[in-house]
Amino acid sequence: MTRSLCHIVAAEDAGSRLDALCAQRGLYASRSAAARAIDEGRVFVNGAAVSKKHAVTAGDTVVYEVDEEPSRTPLVGQPIDLDIRFEDDDMIVLSKQVGLVCHPAADHVDGTLVNALIWHCGEEHLCSVQGEDDRLGIVHRLDRDTSGLMLAAKTDAAGYVLMEDIRARAIDRHYLALVHGVMAHDTGMIDAPIARAANERTRMAVRDVPSAREAITTFRALERFEAGPHDDGYTLIECKLFTGRTHQIRVHMQYTRHPIVGDPVYTANGPKDPRAQLGLERQFLHSYSIRFAHPVTGEELSFADNLPRDLREALDALAPRSRGLTEAGREVAALLAASPTPSVEGSVYGPA
Repeated sequence: MTRSLCHIVAAEDAGSRLDALCAQRGLYASRSAAARAIDEGRVFVNGAAVSKKHAVTAGDTVVYEVDEEPSRTPLVGQPIDLDIRFEDDDMIVLSKQVGLVCHPAADHVDGTLVNALIWHCGEEHLCSVQGEDDRLGIVHRLDRDTSGLMLAAKTDAAGYVLMEDIRARAIDRHYLALVHGVMAHDTGMIDAPIARAANERTRMAVRDVPSAREAITTFRALERFEAGPHDDGYTLIECKLFTGRTHQIRVHMQYTRHPIVGDPVYTANGPKDPRAQLGLERQFLHSYSIRFAHPVTGEELSFADNLPRDLREALDALAPRSRGLTEAGREVAALLAASPTPSVEGSVYGPA
């Protein structure tokens, strides 16, 4: 449940950034929480959605949405299997299984990666740089039904460095996605801002509004597949994130009219026949490669993760229709052949 509240900007607050004002005057618990609410289109100044950098004026009317506090489930460790690829005193690299939510939310109070990390490390050995108790260890996120490599931090020092490196685009992240349609270009860049969809708060969209945030994705075509009786063909692509917006790759691929196969939300431009989804019950999106400097030692670290079983099976079913690997496809195929496959299939507590 949410409710809308109102705040009138005082003279002494004139010129303040909107996110700073919201935090300083207690509209939200922290500046990061205020910034998230603004980005989600939940804060309005004089009836208009504006950016978090907007400078307020004395007398402005700020209307903001807040969630009714649900009865809170104590945050506890839970014995959820983790596929850990690297761990030391500062951080963890893991391959997240499909179905595992990163942190508790109103509709998913436990059975999350945070619960698993608490069980594995203990609360006292996880960073709290997100400023909220239910996000211990978290420095970035993957959607529940996106699998693959991600980072977690044990100390605040490591967490702050990793978050800053993500903001500075110093962490190299690559994803594999299978999209509808045969893409004409071998490479491309999508530079299109993303905001909450106009009428559905659970969806994101490419929009030209003040609350939209810069979003940049590049892609390389790896393999193309001929059209069949129930579809218009497919393309296996590698995507690189230069920004980290909610649902970024999924929104950008729908925007290009090549939505991701199996995506239950962003499929407006895909074939209507359910057989075109290749039997997948989630989006074909996998974080397969990550390269970064260790936040404490500075050592260059690189990891690759092969496709989980459901995505491999979907790709294998298309093999007879392949037009062959591109040069980039051969490069990625060689990397995957030398990489471990995920050892955990699905979440213990969440639906796969």
